Amino acid sequence: MTTKPEKTGKIKNNVHGLISFGISFIITKALILKRKQNIMTILLENDTNLDIGIEYEQIAKDVITAVLEYVSCPYECQVNILLTDNEGIRGMNKRMRDIDSVTDVLSFPMIPFEREADFSIVEKNIPAYFEAEYGELLLGDIMLSLEKVIEQAESYGHSIKREYAFLLAHSMLHLSGYDHMEDEERIRMEEAQNTILNGNGYTREL
Repeated sequence: MTTKPEKTGKIKNNVHGLISFGISFIITKALILKRKQNIMTILLENDTNLDIGIEYEQIAKDVITAVLEYVSCPYECQVNILLTDNEGIRGMNKRMRDIDSVTDVLSFPMIPFEREADFSIVEKNIPAYFEAEYGELLLGDIMLSLEKVIEQAESYGHSIKREYAFLLAHSMLHLSGYDHMEDEERIRMEEAQNTILNGNGYTREL
């Protein structure tokens, strides 16, 4: 799922926390990752007591790096991830989309892409799309239900690790301008997801 929320807050910095989705929460992990010659920041917070037995940070690093390489993103980037439960994502779905139901993942892109993965638009308004202190491109926010990860992994007959990686890849493609409203868009997005996941070992056989 993808949505474009009103800008009720902004990223404050990589240490003290952020205001995102219009709510405040404290960042407890800041992963500074090298992507080729660039630095990428992933801000990841788990606001649940769930432990689903996977390495959240490592998988996020793998998938996000792979997506950025797939879409040939030329910039240093920042991505925010909030891991929540079904009730948490249901509340956000109601608030931002007026849909009172649980979903697996919500994507909040910062960039109004005109074409898939065409990052040239950000050069038209650098202050709006780049973090002022570090100069990273603000791709957007991901909110993901860990309860849905467990449910859907069981339903689809593959591992929890694969389902978590799939939802991250799906959401990252939304943050990069992909969508699935039309059949042609859906086919391109599915092809991208399969290439990214299979190429990095996150197959259905996991």
